[in-house]
Amino acid sequence: MEVVILIFKDWLSDFAGAWVFYTIFPQWPIIKPKFRRIARFAPLVGVLIGFLQSFSWLLLRYFNWPNISIALICIALGIFITGGIHFDGLMDTADGIGAGPSKRIQAMKDSRVGSIGVQSLVIILILQMAAIIKLSFYAPFAFPLAAFWGRISQIFAIENYEYLFKKESSSIHHENWKGLSKEIRPSLIILSIAISLYLFLNSLNIFNAFLLIYCILSGLITSILIPHFINKSLGGHSGDTYGATLVITETTNLLLLSIILIPN
Repeated sequence: MEVVILIFKDWLSDFAGAWVFYTIFPQWPIIKPKFRRIARFAPLVGVLIGFLQSFSWLLLRYFNWPNISIALICIALGIFITGGIHFDGLMDTADGIGAGPSKRIQAMKDSRVGSIGVQSLVIILILQMAAIIKLSFYAPFAFPLAAFWGRISQIFAIENYEYLFKKESSSIHHENWKGLSKEIRPSLIILSIAISLYLFLNSLNIFNAFLLIYCILSGLITSILIPHFINKSLGGHSGDTYGATLVITETTNLLLLSIILIPN
């Protein structure tokens, strides 16, 4: 029993650290946050952010706001809650890829944003808006799902690829990494609970079974492939590329969900 309590306290402290690190929200009043293994709780933070976006969508739909306005507000809400750190990583990563092998590190470290970085941001925001508008009725379902897989992609990136700046500095994630099987455990618990709730709330006919399999497989495949392609382009990963991986995976999943989920 004491072991279970210690594990629970450790998980709670790391989750509190993830909540502070990945959002703009203040530190919890009682629980002291730890920042050693926060990446494993990033998917849970993502799900909570996704639920806040879902709540905003439902609330604004109740007041008959048009879908395009709600989509913009939900995107802005996600950026506001995270402080825009992932989009900053997206722009820096795009600049690094666009600069070519000889100048990629210099471009990524440059505090100024290049034209390719700005273009990548605009394209991602347009794609997200288009997908959310197309999702319409299913948007509240898609927000937490896409946010979950976006952050799972970071876990795969940390596990499988070297830190890009390891000669100059160390990565807090790699320093405290305990292996994929341990670090992904909280995320698997989240996914298992979500599947159980889905099965409980829906009769598992052919459509629902296909939808469940599609959502899991599409999210898993993009979470593996996108960090792979970024690693292939840059020869490693960094804090910036983790943010880019998250944003691109999240956007891709919104697009994939918008293809199969047909609004009523």
